[in-house]
Amino acid sequence: MSNKIKHVAVIGTGVIGISWVTYFLSKGLEVTASDPAPDAEERLRKGITLNNPDISLELLHFEVDPVKAVKGVQFVQENGPERLEIKQELFAKLDAATDPSVLIVSSSSGIQASEFQMSAKHPERILLGHPFNPPHLIPLVEVCGGKATSEEAVLQTIEFYKSIGKKPIRLLKEKKGHVANRLQAALWQEAFYLVKEGVASIEDIDLAISQGPGLRWALLGPFLNLHLSGGNGGIKHVLEHLGPPMESWMKDLGTIEIDQNLIELISTELSNVLKGKDLQKIIDDRNKVLLDLMDMKSKAVELP
Repeated sequence: MSNKIKHVAVIGTGVIGISWVTYFLSKGLEVTASDPAPDAEERLRKGITLNNPDISLELLHFEVDPVKAVKGVQFVQENGPERLEIKQELFAKLDAATDPSVLIVSSSSGIQASEFQMSAKHPERILLGHPFNPPHLIPLVEVCGGKATSEEAVLQTIEFYKSIGKKPIRLLKEKKGHVANRLQAALWQEAFYLVKEGVASIEDIDLAISQGPGLRWALLGPFLNLHLSGGNGGIKHVLEHLGPPMESWMKDLGTIEIDQNLIELISTELSNVLKGKDLQKIIDDRNKVLLDLMDMKSKAVELP
């Protein structure tokens, strides 16, 4: 299936959509993009060039009407607004306009496939392919079928993403926030709590991750990192000996409400941290180091 996908449609060209278009084009795929905004095509072309100045736009097409955009494609990546009623209407249209063999995949971070796939006549080929931002740089894609999604569609979607260099993971059941965002949310919750309680500054909390466990997390996930810290005994040894204190830390984790007071506290302190710094340079440096890191990881055959 994956080697038959040569032409994809990207529906919705906001930040995520532009990034997807950039990535698909970089892999030599023909792309038809669609977005109803008046300046969407201009923003798309500028965004692609900003993401990757060396990329060719010869295989890029643009259609305002999503129904026209999906004509003749073999794969659809949807990035529309995170509003259920819009997705239900959109997926019904995309379903009606494409051959039943075409996979229609949503980038949605907050709405499950089961919530919008039943508006289509062929819900079995509708599922989630949630990228991690920005998709043209970060390999992760979370793949999850809805209640009506076929096993074949899930496997074909995973195969396609792998064939173009992505690192898809499969969710065995639908869960709000999927996997990566839930893990991030757990960290954000405690980081916000520590700021609110005055335990540490925003700058130091960021350093605690970027100069500490974050360096290892970029190479290995939480389970394998924990396993390696246990020596010959591995994760079993760690949990048997450090399980009780770990459990006590977990029980002591804070809960927060993201109210206006917290928003002002965090945004004001972060603004002070960033004074005199070039934000675009930070972004550029981050992206360069990310690419260098991924290149090095690709050469380390035992790293996942």
